[in-house]
Amino acid sequence: MSKLKLKPGVVTGAALQDLFAYMKDAECALPAVNVIGSHGINAALQAAKEAQAPIIVQLSNGGAHFYAGKFLKDGIQAAILGGVSAAHHVRTVAEAYGVPVILHTDHAAKKLLPWVHGLLDHGERFHKAHGVPMFSSHMLDLSEEPLHENLEICAATLARMAAIDMTLEIELGVTGGEEDGVDNSGVDNSKLYTQPADVLAAYDALHGVGNFTIAASFGNTHGVYKPGNVKLTPSILKNSQVEISRLRGGGAKPVNFVFHGGSGSTPEEIREAVSYGVIKMNIDTDTQWAFTHPIKAFMDEKSAYLQSQIGNPEGDDKPNKKYIDPRGWTHLGERGMATRLVEAFRDLGAIGKFEL
Repeated sequence: MSKLKLKPGVVTGAALQDLFAYMKDAECALPAVNVIGSHGINAALQAAKEAQAPIIVQLSNGGAHFYAGKFLKDGIQAAILGGVSAAHHVRTVAEAYGVPVILHTDHAAKKLLPWVHGLLDHGERFHKAHGVPMFSSHMLDLSEEPLHENLEICAATLARMAAIDMTLEIELGVTGGEEDGVDNSGVDNSKLYTQPADVLAAYDALHGVGNFTIAASFGNTHGVYKPGNVKLTPSILKNSQVEISRLRGGGAKPVNFVFHGGSGSTPEEIREAVSYGVIKMNIDTDTQWAFTHPIKAFMDEKSAYLQSQIGNPEGDDKPNKKYIDPRGWTHLGERGMATRLVEAFRDLGAIGKFEL
């Protein structure tokens, strides 16, 4: 199988669907890294450059608010502005890194629909001016709502998105654990496992409206967990593909699946999920640790130089500027984050599959 050749920059529309189809055939997927600032975006782009593969850069509502600044108190408006700012940053520097990027927003529950609508307002204006959408895709997470309501809202939103060549990600079932202020740690265990009938219902509701991906729950949990504490059942994805293919056609893998809660998963679990049509795996907690840990190590090692601007073990009049300059220790975090993401590319089988 020949490598897929891609141009650097944000991937949208038909090119994105071609990429998804290629990944299912090649049995590989891409890491989707949650970012909260330009440092995370830059680390993600560097990882993609080293892996010679596309990457998915995504912002949650909280991450987008943080990007604009926690000083801003109107949460929805701040998150809209943060998302737009991050999108422009990616579009400005991606070509310099030489990598293709899928630009995405993460979990948006019903109360966050105004955030998505606000981003779409900006996206429609951007599309009118440039002929392409600002973002590649948005996600609606209406898994807490009744299935019929989830799919009705998703279909209406997808119709608007399809008009500007965007893709919608939806969620069926619930991802356990806690992330970005949403705590599902006590959720009924049955909700962690999506049934093939629900995936079929989603396929029927959205197929023909526009392009979509499905985050179907198969025991996924946000955060990192001890081996054995979470029971992943990727065969749910396989069964859903078989059922939809049998009843609706569309080839052996008619659905583009998303793996939420990828941090802490074993390489074997990841490979199995990818073999059933997963084209995207969210990773956040692992990259947070990869960013923070080298900075902590630096702070511990250089503690004596970080007590004041002047004075350290080398002398009472010695300056500490080179130690307190955030550019030095922030880049250590960026480097750690990029290294962890290259490992994710490897686990997902994406290295060696693309020509950039």
